[in-house]
Amino acid sequence: MKKRIVAGMLVSLMAASMVACGGASDTASTDTSSDTAAAETTEDAGSDDAAASGDLITVGFAQVGHESDWRTASTNSVQAAFSEENGYDLQFVDCDNDSATQIEAVRQFIQDDVDYIVIDPIVSTGWDTVLTECEDAGIPVIVIDRTIDDSDKYVSWVGSEFMNEGLAAGTWLKDYAEAKGISDLNILVIEGSNGSSAQIGRTDGFKKIADAEGWTILDSQDGDFTQDGGQQVMESYCKSYEGKFNVVVCQNDNEAFGAMDAMKAAGVSYGVDKDVILISFDACKAGLEYVESGDINADFMCYPLQGEYCADIVQQLESGATVAKQTFMTEPWYVAEDILSSITYTNNAGEEVTEDLVVVTDAASQASY
Repeated sequence: MKKRIVAGMLVSLMAASMVACGGASDTASTDTSSDTAAAETTEDAGSDDAAASGDLITVGFAQVGHESDWRTASTNSVQAAFSEENGYDLQFVDCDNDSATQIEAVRQFIQDDVDYIVIDPIVSTGWDTVLTECEDAGIPVIVIDRTIDDSDKYVSWVGSEFMNEGLAAGTWLKDYAEAKGISDLNILVIEGSNGSSAQIGRTDGFKKIADAEGWTILDSQDGDFTQDGGQQVMESYCKSYEGKFNVVVCQNDNEAFGAMDAMKAAGVSYGVDKDVILISFDACKAGLEYVESGDINADFMCYPLQGEYCADIVQQLESGATVAKQTFMTEPWYVAEDILSSITYTNNAGEEVTEDLVVVTDAASQASY
């Protein structure tokens, strides 16, 4: 279906989309107030007729893996949006956090002559050759979540501004420590998968605030975005830095769950008014439940439900429209206490922003993914 409509105009679409809005990360580049409209567009644009006639749009999806609650929610979102009922034939590959497997999956999609390819890139580099192959085959590529830094041969990217997540976390810690009268911060970081844009952005954003404030980052190690990884790193930290740290930053909720298990076993208390301030990212349902209970002090959301956005992009391309090169998710920051109502910082676009902090209630945690 794509080759009847899109292949001849792919190059011009990509050129046009380069001037589409990128902008600040606190609002979406496309109109994020139209989440429902995006879903309706996807469902109403002839998909029922396509499914009934058997003329399905084929989509290949190369997913990072299944390492976290966030990843499961992301996968489910894409699978739901590209269902047969909605007029799609989805070919899904769980790449199990193996970059070579992911490249191979994309090449197989090319061999299978799919209409569109969706990629959540495990790492941010090493993509130019295979994306050139996609371009030569006339197959538009949509990138979600993590970014590709060494090629622009994709029609659109949908995801989060990870640098801003790190900047927001650092700014919150600065303001929170001042409000609590804590002057000496000694920090341990459990990073996400090394080389992923989420790991790079969250690390660089937080470190920018830490350097400006003169904080001590005692250590920073890769927990691979998994609960086991977080627990293993934290067990090592508890032995190497016993009595020396009062902040732990985990770059996703699953790492935080593992770190909590390790600290509990080592007799280290964490959370509100305890030995250690615990910061996390993603804000999944289980993560927010721990914020509500005071075990996690702050959790910075990374929105995983990007499937409807992808399906809307496909429908725009099918109709011959130009799509935005970037779409940033709108994401709240969650906290356990009402000691601060907002934070103000300079975001990655160089704009000073003030963003509200959401004190977690039971309704908020149950409403999350």
